[in-house]
Amino acid sequence: MVLFKILGKKFVAIFLLIISIGIIGIISISGHKSKALTIMNEGENKESYIKYAEFNVPYEALEKAMNIDISSHEKEIKINWIDILSYLAAKYGGDFKKHYTSCDMDKVVSEINSGKNIEELSEKLKYYNYFNEVYNAVLGEFIGNYRIQTEKKDENDETIFEEKYGLKVFSPIAKTFPYQHYSDFGVSRTYGYSRPHLGHDMMTATGTPVIAIESGIVEVMGWNQYGGWRVGIRSFDKKRYYYYAHLRKDKPFHECLSEGKIIKAGDVIGYVGRTGYSSSENINNIKTSHLHVGLELIFDESQKECTNEIWIDLYDITRLLSKNQSEVIRIPETKQFYRKYDFKEANLELERE
Repeated sequence: MVLFKILGKKFVAIFLLIISIGIIGIISISGHKSKALTIMNEGENKESYIKYAEFNVPYEALEKAMNIDISSHEKEIKINWIDILSYLAAKYGGDFKKHYTSCDMDKVVSEINSGKNIEELSEKLKYYNYFNEVYNAVLGEFIGNYRIQTEKKDENDETIFEEKYGLKVFSPIAKTFPYQHYSDFGVSRTYGYSRPHLGHDMMTATGTPVIAIESGIVEVMGWNQYGGWRVGIRSFDKKRYYYYAHLRKDKPFHECLSEGKIIKAGDVIGYVGRTGYSSSENINNIKTSHLHVGLELIFDESQKECTNEIWIDLYDITRLLSKNQSEVIRIPETKQFYRKYDFKEANLELERE
């Protein structure tokens, strides 16, 4: 009986040690802790789609990686900004905000330019593929080839479009319209029930034109007691759902907007207001005029409306988008704003075929 008790205690100690090592292995990578990696590990043997994701890449890293991608576009060695950001995310255990340094990005770019490919560099980074899938879901259509209208005409008086490669998504606030914003993702909200703020607020005057960030299809438009008059637009690849809320009272939407319609990146979709926080339609219960813009990631259609939706912090992304603002013109007869320069991209042409 004594021997059994001794062996029993040793067995328990060994068992607890094994469990502890397992837990540490789940939450540690390169010495960093990551909730995303923990949840992903727990679900490895369940459904294959991603159920939790964070995106905390700071503006400085986004801008630097974007410029590297654009400047290498026509070079012999093309560097993909999502690949290098994913590599660094895997190295940092997902905690970009805490560990990012510019020299880390310089180092990986230098190694790629010296002949190594991203597969070789990331071979020992267990979670590279995970971060690459998440970051492609967020940024996959941000940079690419597009054509933008110019002021020039050809010999047949036809508009000339300029071919470009670069940022092809737009700021949600039209060009020349002032706004203020700060990092407010996760801040507490109490209307209806206590909950975190799962979007980004951009403070600007009522009537300011709201711009479609990315080309896509209007899935939702109408009233919601939390968001007031709001619009939901889904990207063509179905991975991103953009949510624009608290639009203007009485005339919240652009006159050309309708559910099911294809929208171009840079189009005017509505106007800033302060509607919402009411079960009755068309009520201004928001104290300050602002645009609430949200981005939901969807890896499986079951995630579209559920209790575990994946919304990401847009503060640093909107700072990047401010580099590409859509210029608008006002039509006096209708008092509606329209984009000044037309825009074309391959996704739009494929969707319309």
